[in-house]
Amino acid sequence: MTDEHEGPRPEDDAARLGLVVVGEAAALHSGDEAALDASEQNIRDTVDEMVDEPLTERQEQVVERLASAGGTLTAGLSGALAAQTGRSVDDVLEGAARSVVWQQRLANQRDDERAADRGRGEREDAGGQQRDRRDDDGRDED
Repeated sequence: MTDEHEGPRPEDDAARLGLVVVGEAAALHSGDEAALDASEQNIRDTVDEMVDEPLTERQEQVVERLASAGGTLTAGLSGALAAQTGRSVDDVLEGAARSVVWQQRLANQRDDERAADRGRGEREDAGGQQRDRRDDDGRDED
């Protein structure tokens, strides 16, 4: 979750990258060259949108290869899990994508709860100033 004054949170970027990796794994499993090309372009586009300053050519290559390697690992593991459980690779990858999205939602919920707690803490502090002027029986000390 972001507001108008700050950029994406690290959790949002991590979720987005996680989905890019799952997309790369799906493209690898499909064996479709067009899907692989689209996935690799998605990796480049995603990285370009996430960085504050343009990467050097070498940095860009490293990041693209890391994402591609993550997709390869995810493809291999999802294939093994699918074979082990008797499910389709598509089902396993869909589950992985749902897990990434769910994790991001949990992070958003935690952030919302922390913000609400901070807001309650500020109100309690203001009330505490009033309580400081009361005696042990709760009466105002005037």
